[in-house]
Amino acid sequence: MTASSLRIASRRSQLAMVQTEWVRDELAKAHPGLEISIEAMATQGDKILDVALAKIGDKGLFTKELEAQMLVNRADIAVHSLKDLPTNLPEGLMLGCITEREDPADALVMHAKNKDLTLATLPEGAVVGTSSLRRLAQLRYHYPHLTFKDVRGNVITRLEKLDSGQFDCLILAAAGLGRLGLGDRIHELIDPSISLHAVGQGALGIECRDGDAAVLEQIKVLGHRPTSLRCLAERAFLRTLEGGCQVPIGVNTRFEGDELVLTGMVASLDGKQLIRDELRAPQDQAEDLGNRLAELLRSQGAGEILAKIFAEARPEA
Repeated sequence: MTASSLRIASRRSQLAMVQTEWVRDELAKAHPGLEISIEAMATQGDKILDVALAKIGDKGLFTKELEAQMLVNRADIAVHSLKDLPTNLPEGLMLGCITEREDPADALVMHAKNKDLTLATLPEGAVVGTSSLRRLAQLRYHYPHLTFKDVRGNVITRLEKLDSGQFDCLILAAAGLGRLGLGDRIHELIDPSISLHAVGQGALGIECRDGDAAVLEQIKVLGHRPTSLRCLAERAFLRTLEGGCQVPIGVNTRFEGDELVLTGMVASLDGKQLIRDELRAPQDQAEDLGNRLAELLRSQGAGEILAKIFAEARPEA
């Protein structure tokens, strides 16, 4: 039996609300008469803006407050940017579905004074803003002459910091800029040969209580199988490496005929070590593909790189 109402937990940031309102509107179209409400709240990651994300720790940094609402039956689903959702979920919760992916690429946003430049032609010492260790490590590897500076806050706040001259450019997710109607700020999409994207980037994950048949029936209209296969492979890769959202692990997935191709990367924070490889498998073996690629990179030294990063980035006691 399908419930007549649905309660959605969401972060209250502008991008999170745009994403959650899209989910609400799609569900309303699919289920006429369904009463849908949104409970918006700030998460730990939204509240602590003066500390680099990696120093806070990443166990549910943007998700645990939303998950708590479901566990105490104050919400039925939570809408997440899938890249923020840990690969191991709390007991009693599950990833109910994954939506169709927007472009998962990283995007370069330039200060106006640099409009005639590209990432490759920025001069030595140019200041690049990013809060992502994944982007930081890969860009240091390819462009060691650039200067990197942490930038926090929502997308609008980051753009304001760029425009005020605090940075020469920013690296942001193309999908987020597009969803906010800011696609015109994208100066350049960064090629995967330079920066592999985050696990799940560009897709939304709808989390719910484990085995909640009524809710799973309601949200299944949002699921997109090709995206799900790609993201399941990516998440298995990350889970097997025991990495989190705030570590320099990058991926790229694509279909070639009946096969799924997964590229994965682990890098040191200084950009001096970067291990990257690729495997392929039948589409229905997505999770096994992710597991196998993780073990392949581990055999090439990825484990040692990550162990050092975890030791250095451990939150202060």
